[in-house]
Amino acid sequence: MAQFDYHFTVNAPVTAVRDFHHDTRILKKLTPPPIFAQIHTFEPLAEGSRAEFTLWFGPLPVHWTAVHYHVSLQGFTDRQEKGPLKFWEHTHRFTTVDNHTTRIHERITYEHFAGRRGWLSRLLFNKPGLFILFTARKWLTRYHLRRFTAHPALES
Repeated sequence: MAQFDYHFTVNAPVTAVRDFHHDTRILKKLTPPPIFAQIHTFEPLAEGSRAEFTLWFGPLPVHWTAVHYHVSLQGFTDRQEKGPLKFWEHTHRFTTVDNHTTRIHERITYEHFAGRRGWLSRLLFNKPGLFILFTARKWLTRYHLRRFTAHPALES
């Protein structure tokens, strides 16, 4: 199985990072154009909670169901239950650097289907594509966390 790791810091305490990631609108906030997330069901983040959504890559819909595990102050894991890949597990870890800084570590373990069945996932979810996606998510996370910690009501 392939693995992708990405980490960055944010100017927010770990509790704010955790609260921000518990927002059920998080997927829409952290999905950069030209990808758009259409949420069908997104249960509040908890052990065993589910999220059903479609990621639109332009006119191309990619349907996905994820289940959340290992939910704690230090992060959580979402695992694809149904979707375009043979296996996808995304672990989010939050580590305190100091009272006002948190390190976010994203680890994705994934496997594509073989042959023609896996052509789409190999095209959309490869290491260069994931690097671009998570670089955009870093900027979006910092932007939204700045708003979230300064004015929580603005994020509603």
